[in-house]
Amino acid sequence: MSLSRAPRRRSTSGRRALLLTAVTVAGVMTLTACDDADGGGKPSGSAGGNYVTGKAGVSTAAQGERTEAPKLDGETLAGEALDTTTLKGKIVVLNVWGSWCPPCRAEAPAFAKVSKELADAGKDVAFVGINTRDNSTQSAKAFETDYGITYPSLYDPAGKLMLRFPKGTLNPQAIPSTIVLDKEGRIAARALVPVSEETLRSMIDPLLAEQ
Repeated sequence: MSLSRAPRRRSTSGRRALLLTAVTVAGVMTLTACDDADGGGKPSGSAGGNYVTGKAGVSTAAQGERTEAPKLDGETLAGEALDTTTLKGKIVVLNVWGSWCPPCRAEAPAFAKVSKELADAGKDVAFVGINTRDNSTQSAKAFETDYGITYPSLYDPAGKLMLRFPKGTLNPQAIPSTIVLDKEGRIAARALVPVSEETLRSMIDPLLAEQ
């Protein structure tokens, strides 16, 4: 007479532990991706949806396949109200940045130069920063002064404005991120890496030429 072994049952606590571990790993992977981008590395992944990514790391959407950008509103670092939907009719360059971010400091001179030159030339281009993860406005204001940034930045320490972008579109996923909207307020281009003056102009110039 042989003794049969009763099937082992995984305890409820064991299943919960495995689930918690899976969630934790997923969270760490997400944070790691953001940290890599913050450090200036090239973001991984491929283009999806109705857009393509070029060699410079800039993703673009064709004129007929662009998604409407969300309303981005709030208080600027200067304490003034700003709503990006009032800028329709202009090309809008959005830059997500933080004063603590080395890649943001690396690209700041390009933003200062290009924004000034386009304004002096009378081009219909508006620059708006989105300052995030700065615990106070003091460091962010000092950053703007140091790099000659004259356009306004929405103060968004918790990063809530970034979450307004629809998933699966050219949404900001790193710091820094640069998003360019066409004159109809639709997302036309995105970079998830620090941009040079040349790259920034390559994102803006085609939209200036659109009819």
